[in-house]
Amino acid sequence: MQNLTDGVARFQRDVFPAKAELFARLATHHAPHTLFIGCSDARVVPELITGTEPGDLFVIRTAGNLVPAYAPGADGITASVEYAVAALGVRDIVVCGHSACGAMTALAEDHDLGGTPAVATWLRHADTSMARTAADGDVPALVRQNVLAQLANLATHPSVARALAQGKVTLHGWVFDIPTGRVQDLTAPLAA
Repeated sequence: MQNLTDGVARFQRDVFPAKAELFARLATHHAPHTLFIGCSDARVVPELITGTEPGDLFVIRTAGNLVPAYAPGADGITASVEYAVAALGVRDIVVCGHSACGAMTALAEDHDLGGTPAVATWLRHADTSMARTAADGDVPALVRQNVLAQLANLATHPSVARALAQGKVTLHGWVFDIPTGRVQDLTAPLAA
């Protein structure tokens, strides 16, 4: 815990003063341009990967960067997606998977999740991804298929479907490679 409190002290001493004007503006203005949905994995830091400032990204992090298809009722992910799209008016939504994802590895390699029943239930949101991955044990292929499946799930959310129909939002699927720092855009137009 000491490293966290030391980090807060460094932030207050070194970082905050250099960005005081930004934080003063952010105190009354919240207008992120992008909803970034990434994995909870501590090695994947959206603001670091994208080189963005506070206030640029509205971030949702879930195990396996999973976004359940829309279902009536309230849950944190649905509420966050709706708020980002309908209230904040984000223009882009990124779903970002990553190499060596523990959730996708557990599925691809059929790990025993009996000791973590909530995790096992949560990972059922990747069943479509598993079905679309040709080879068992192919974690990189599953990571890619999972990003694409989560984009499809996002489109089932009413706020996202409306924004897509009105041309107000664009969906992007990325895969971050931890050892190289590269980002593959799965939704970029193919080169001719």
